[in-house]
Amino acid sequence: MGIPVSKEKLAEFVGRELGVSDWMAIDQDRINLFADATLDHQFIHVDPDRAKAETPFGGTIAHGFLTLSLVPSLLLPVRIEPEGLKMALNYGLDRVRFMEPVRTGDRIRARASVTAVTERSPRQILIKSEITVEIENNPKPALVAEALGLYLF
Repeated sequence: MGIPVSKEKLAEFVGRELGVSDWMAIDQDRINLFADATLDHQFIHVDPDRAKAETPFGGTIAHGFLTLSLVPSLLLPVRIEPEGLKMALNYGLDRVRFMEPVRTGDRIRARASVTAVTERSPRQILIKSEITVEIENNPKPALVAEALGLYLF
């Protein structure tokens, strides 16, 4: 599951799109579970009637951090899997912008491109990727992020 590659050829991915995930539906149950997990029960996320009446969104919206947290699972089929990899760690984000709210019932998918590959040591490679989470039938993305993955060999 993913893109097999030799460690020596990782740099060849710079400037290339890795791929696009399948669509994932964002329903109220998922939003409510995230609200419970993060203790963020703001009405715009968990109260459909009030959100419809008091917001410009027409109903509830997903937390931006819910959308961001789904990126690793969305991109599982298109991630790079170098030979000899012991583990890959989320090393952080250089930039995240939440561009458009994800409304309850929307479907999202993620697109990834490699922007840099840096060998930190013979056993560590840092990969920077640009991630875009798209909303079906919406020209604006939900978010754009620069993500860092640390690959340990």
